[in-house]
Amino acid sequence: MVNEPTHAPLLSLVVPVHGVEAYLYQCLESIRADIPAGETDAVELIAVDDASPDRCGEMLRSYAVDRSGIRIVHLTRNVGLGLARNAGLDVATGRYVWFVDSDDWLPPGTIPAVLDRLRQHEPDVLLLDHLRVHEDGRREVDASSHLLRDVPGVVRLADRPQLLRVQHTAWNKVVRRSFLDELGLRFHAGWYEDIPFSHPLLIGAEKISVLDRVCYLYRRGRLGAITSTRSGRHFDAFDQYERLMDWVRQRDLDEKLHADLFELMVNHYLVVVGNDDRLHPHLRRAFFRRVTEHYRRYLPSRGYAAPGGVPGLKHRLVGRGDYLAYAALRQAHRVTGRLRGSRDTAPAADADTDPAGASVGQPRAAEPAGVLTGQA
Repeated sequence: MVNEPTHAPLLSLVVPVHGVEAYLYQCLESIRADIPAGETDAVELIAVDDASPDRCGEMLRSYAVDRSGIRIVHLTRNVGLGLARNAGLDVATGRYVWFVDSDDWLPPGTIPAVLDRLRQHEPDVLLLDHLRVHEDGRREVDASSHLLRDVPGVVRLADRPQLLRVQHTAWNKVVRRSFLDELGLRFHAGWYEDIPFSHPLLIGAEKISVLDRVCYLYRRGRLGAITSTRSGRHFDAFDQYERLMDWVRQRDLDEKLHADLFELMVNHYLVVVGNDDRLHPHLRRAFFRRVTEHYRRYLPSRGYAAPGGVPGLKHRLVGRGDYLAYAALRQAHRVTGRLRGSRDTAPAADADTDPAGASVGQPRAAEPAGVLTGQA
């Protein structure tokens, strides 16, 4: 069921919904209650019921009754997060689109601030800051949030290359709909669907604006989240990075940008392979082997500036395909962490997050970084 709007809005919020009945109302209300009285025609909310097995479909139908500006799309079969976002995008009529996950929510004042910035700067992409909210209520600043500070007006990625290291999710970006069409971007099936979507947005944008305020509350630790699910589906990350690198190969990108993307890819793989919550131990060697394959396939011809310290050592072990040395290093690091009374974790900044080891978007180590080439 899709209810057509009477006016073309400025902003469409697309909310894919599956198995989140405990959180759905909070998400929807955080959006609807935040729309100023005089801006109801400027915002549309599109909720996509991805054949949810719980009461979400019923809740959406009930929520839409007597509420304007809400459009409900019911899918007949479960297609997953990426394709559900596409289904919402296909019916969105707003000039801008924002993908909000249905287990997360917006803090008060977000919608007015976003609308004001879209009108002021008319960007291709608007980047937003967020907080990570744990199940115990603790709120945590993301490791990449500092990269959003002091960005004046509108910029290009060439002006602020560090923006590529902001967490590569869809939900921290508001995107001009026609810009998506220009790039031909849509989400792909599978896990880690944000990888071939988010990076091209920043690379292709002529006008990037940054709203340096917390506009999104990202829920951590939810049962069923892929970051806390051991599964072979974490191997989907390789397919998604292949799509990204194919997109990159078709364009004449700056060598430094190519090197930065490569480093981020390796960092992200190290996040996944080192995390007990994602990979069962019997899958770790096979995942590491695939990481080495991608390292050798996509290594920039002039090398790249690898991180220093232990993260850089992990990069070198990946390049050599030395899983035994990596496993020994990982075990030693964890033993040291236990002796210190702490877990072997680091602040997360990747799309799906809670890393062990290097993290995407994490600041580089303070010590000098070496340049790794094909001889690594």
